[in-house]
Amino acid sequence: MTMEDKIKMMEEMMDLDEGILKPETVLEEIEEYDSFFKLYLTTYVKKNLDKRLTVAELESFCTVQDICEYLG
Repeated sequence: MTMEDKIKMMEEMMDLDEGILKPETVLEEIEEYDSFFKLYLTTYVKKNLDKRLTVAELESFCTVQDICEYLG
């Protein structure tokens, strides 16, 4: 999965228009970066990557690129 694919997936999870998110976008500046998105992301990671996304890992994400790098 390319970075563009990961960003598009996150935009869909947050119900954002395509092209809103950039790798350098600061997560805390996005209103839709909320507990629902974090739960959705945690579920996605568990189902598709067979990993457990911890609270500490979630808290360590500062930008969209941080999540993309975690997703591999």
